[in-house]
Amino acid sequence: MKIFNKRARFDYQLFERIEAGIALTGGEAKAVRTGHADLTNSFAKIINGEVYLINGKIPIHLAQNYDPAKTRKLLLHKSQIISLESKMKQKKLTLVPVSIYTKRNLVKIELALAKSRHKFEKKESIKKKDIQREIEQEFKGKKVK
Repeated sequence: MKIFNKRARFDYQLFERIEAGIALTGGEAKAVRTGHADLTNSFAKIINGEVYLINGKIPIHLAQNYDPAKTRKLLLHKSQIISLESKMKQKKLTLVPVSIYTKRNLVKIELALAKSRHKFEKKESIKKKDIQREIEQEFKGKKVK
């Protein structure tokens, strides 16, 4: 099961991607395998040399006194963390989760270094998609005739 963060591609310009493990409990891992996870407003942050996922919602079925948006630790090598941290500081980038998925019996999360888009850039991307869609529809209409 692969769950995408659809807002990441729209709100950010994505650059380098990296795969990381995520520390989950049994119920959380089961929820990800069944597709019950939401990465919409989430981001990753490096705190004291460790990477954490913040605002990633992974609800557990029938759990009481449980916060689905709690902070979760991401599993990366120390050299990868240092590399990410230096790139983030130099180019003023953020670390955004793009997708969460299962790989064999492990749960992995795909992170990307990203730069925030401005409102006018978002409007331009919407215009380009609309123009492309109209062109494709015209070609389909000509082939039918």
